[in-house]
Amino acid sequence: MEGGLPANAESLPRLKRPDAPRPGSGIVHLGLGAFYRSHGAIYFYEAMQKSGGDWGIVGVNLMTPPKQREIFEPQGFAYTAVSLAPEGIEPQVIPVLNDVLDAPDDPEAVLSLMADPKIKIVTSTVTEKGYCHFPSTGKLNREHPFIIEDLKDPNKPKSALGYIVRALDRRRKAGIRPFTMMSSDNLPNNGHVVHAVVVELAGMIDPELQAWIEKEVTFPCTMIDRIVPATKPEDIERVAQLTGVYDPVPVMHEPFRQWVVEDKFVDSERPDIGAVGAQVVEDVTPFEHMKLRCLNGTHSSISYLGYLAGKETIYDTVSDTVFAAYCKFLWEKEIIPAVDAPPGVSLEEYTAALFERYSNPSIRHLTWQIAMDGSQKLPQRILETVQEDLDAGRPVKGLSLAIAAWMRYVGGVDERGNPIDVRDPLAEKFKALSDAGATPRDKVEALVGVSDVFPKALQDNKDFVEGLVAAYEGLVEKGARAMAEAVVK
Repeated sequence: MEGGLPANAESLPRLKRPDAPRPGSGIVHLGLGAFYRSHGAIYFYEAMQKSGGDWGIVGVNLMTPPKQREIFEPQGFAYTAVSLAPEGIEPQVIPVLNDVLDAPDDPEAVLSLMADPKIKIVTSTVTEKGYCHFPSTGKLNREHPFIIEDLKDPNKPKSALGYIVRALDRRRKAGIRPFTMMSSDNLPNNGHVVHAVVVELAGMIDPELQAWIEKEVTFPCTMIDRIVPATKPEDIERVAQLTGVYDPVPVMHEPFRQWVVEDKFVDSERPDIGAVGAQVVEDVTPFEHMKLRCLNGTHSSISYLGYLAGKETIYDTVSDTVFAAYCKFLWEKEIIPAVDAPPGVSLEEYTAALFERYSNPSIRHLTWQIAMDGSQKLPQRILETVQEDLDAGRPVKGLSLAIAAWMRYVGGVDERGNPIDVRDPLAEKFKALSDAGATPRDKVEALVGVSDVFPKALQDNKDFVEGLVAAYEGLVEKGARAMAEAVVK
């Protein structure tokens, strides 16, 4: 259960959905986690408040346990979203969910719903690894256990892709217009990525289905931005004390939010999200490059170094003057030079605002949480920037240190000799490679050889690899903080 169940909060009355007419359901969301409920769901709720429409959401939990429906149902599928500003917190009840389905319990219910013509949009936040692809190439991982299961039984898919493809096939066969498929995950060109893997999986099932999806289905790209720390038991208790009711699934988020959406929807059917602050544009690319590299790139960099140095949160990390200077160095010297700013945007002002967001004491965003799934994140957050810098003849000592910190992190032992709970699809492989290396050079050369993460151009760049070796050796000999300080000097 998200966040746990503090006893004091449980003694209070349960949160109830406001007594108001429910809109019809027009959206299915795959992967009902904290981020979506703090971001896209709120945009949709506000759009209906302002402009109307049947855009209620049915959330789908693809993985159980925990079973989400039994958590949300007693409170009418409403939940509390809490804005964490430096000056205080502000709770808001969000009644946008009409239902929650646990897919493993009833896959047919999910497929039937997604095939219903009333559903116009399917959204997803299943994380980078949820698309069962190789981040370095964008190709479908046909040997992924979920994909193998998806091909076995059309009525019992396992992955998000399986549900998407099988539901689209039902609509095609029934002569129903398709839904728009919109990812809200932190992937560059996320619409293109999901389009490619959906089409590839469809081709493995039926070439006619593949052709229909290519012709009829749209996959708008999106750029999403809002810091959403994991909900902790003390957060549940705090929200209960503030509101006087018990909600076991509140979400905590910073005040800032941004959503840039490519205006590419099947039959132009979508909520009026532009009326509530979303930027509906023709090309998302410059916005997502800016965000992935400036925000996510530094987030990952300081999370690995901060974790190794014993920093629990991003706030703790940037409160250290050494890591603050390192973060600003990355922006100025290595990231901004590799970013083309969107029209009318100052990258210097954008990154200054990012640093203020990192410095919000109310946001306890765990370095361990951000460090998860690095194999899926590094290619787009850091490695693409590194490659562009190298191609332009720019040094990459700061980002190389971040990559070396990731390499030490996935070795599973921190600077004090404590074990690290590494969460990554390739965690066992990384641990085995790291353990087999007798020296920092051995470890670096083994890990950089993982083609699922590193493109061949970087694997073959001797200067880049030597820089990683030197950075890893420095981490072992001097520690993360000292090495970050050395980068900036």
